[in-house]
Amino acid sequence: MADEIRKGLYRISVPLPNSPLKDLNSYVIKGKDRNLIIDTGFNRSVCYEAMRKGLAELGIDLQQTDFMLTHMHADHTGLVTRLATQTSRIFFSRIDARVFDGDHGWQSLVDFAERNGFPAEELQKALASHPGFKYSPQKMPVFTLLDDGDVIECGNYRLRCIATPGHTQGHICLYEEDQKIFFSGDHVLFDITPHIESWAYETNSLADYMASLDKVSHLAVDLVLPGHRNFQGDLKSRIDALKIHHRERAEEVLEVLGNKTLNAYEIAAGMTWDIDCETWEDFPIAQKWFATGEAIAHLRYLEGEGRISRNAGQKIVTFSAVRP
Repeated sequence: MADEIRKGLYRISVPLPNSPLKDLNSYVIKGKDRNLIIDTGFNRSVCYEAMRKGLAELGIDLQQTDFMLTHMHADHTGLVTRLATQTSRIFFSRIDARVFDGDHGWQSLVDFAERNGFPAEELQKALASHPGFKYSPQKMPVFTLLDDGDVIECGNYRLRCIATPGHTQGHICLYEEDQKIFFSGDHVLFDITPHIESWAYETNSLADYMASLDKVSHLAVDLVLPGHRNFQGDLKSRIDALKIHHRERAEEVLEVLGNKTLNAYEIAAGMTWDIDCETWEDFPIAQKWFATGEAIAHLRYLEGEGRISRNAGQKIVTFSAVRP
């Protein structure tokens, strides 16, 4: 089912079964000579059928269609090589494109998770259940690489790329200045909070995310088109709410830590999560993974503020609060 948003601009809702995200908003711009699809859904048959049906409804010829992927996650990139043709360009962040080199770096993620307290005996199960591991593109895409400030033109739309690191290091939003439309990917969502995780101490994902929110908060925007769920909301007020949310989450991490010395997995187990489970033990393994990554992002943020210290001298990294 394809919904018309503006003249020549449509949304296809792509189901994401068994995901708390529920579905993906894939946006389609119909141009005179070329079309553009923004994000694609998982590499799963149910996503593929939804895209094929929506594109057929719109009369989209894939031989005349290019793709733009806002970031590397499989719910946005998974189907691209099944839909793209020999004549398609696939626009993608130069930074996130590095993830497609080699084996996606899964082993380094697993090793890092173990260093942060994730039980070794659960790691392979966590990896096997990870949607990025299961539903990524079936072959290596050939990308047309994008940088901050690049412009993609299609139909009556002139889309300026805005680098917004945080949700991923190479996340890109698109801004149509004349029509005041902001394609926010997973940078700004309205019904749910974008997931900010960290799987390397070299990056401070949450600090990057907060800076990226500030970077786009001044834009003149009448319509925000996010990667998931509803798009009835005001950009500036939502950004303010997201910043407050993450500051409150950082405070919660400090409360869980208290006077103790804990690893990230233990801290994640003590935090509150919007998931229908009685105890941490009941969490699906994939949700434990995401929760631990989010805890690490907030710990790294607090470390950057000088409010906690990281104790990296032993096999399992632990954290403790810095007392004034």
